[in-house]
Amino acid sequence: QVQLVQSGGGLVQAGGSLRLSCAASEPTFSNFAMGWFRQAPGKEREFVAAIPAFDDNTYYADSAKGRFTISRGSAKNTVYLQMNSLKPEDTAVYFCAADPLTRTVVAGTGHYWGQGTQVTVSS
Repeated sequence: QVQLVQSGGGLVQAGGSLRLSCAASEPTFSNFAMGWFRQAPGKEREFVAAIPAFDDNTYYADSAKGRFTISRGSAKNTVYLQMNSLKPEDTAVYFCAADPLTRTVVAGTGHYWGQGTQVTVSS
């Protein structure tokens, strides 16, 4: 069964950095767009960032621009989210997603999802 396995996250002070990782269990995911979403308590899940399979474009929510960087590993079936200058409002459970289509990932309707990882930013 295809899986997206997340790692990283944790507790950090405001202004600090964290890196999230999401590894796909199948190498075919190198052909998939991948992305990150987050869901804070009492709020809806929201888009954070996405990266296509075959080009260097990246897409970010306004809240992530200039602070977060999405990238793929050399094997292309792993995606990272480097988060810098973290703020308390970044506190959420973060999910990775994958789908053959970038627009589907950005829309939040990707076919595959990771298990989620908690990021907590203290003030």
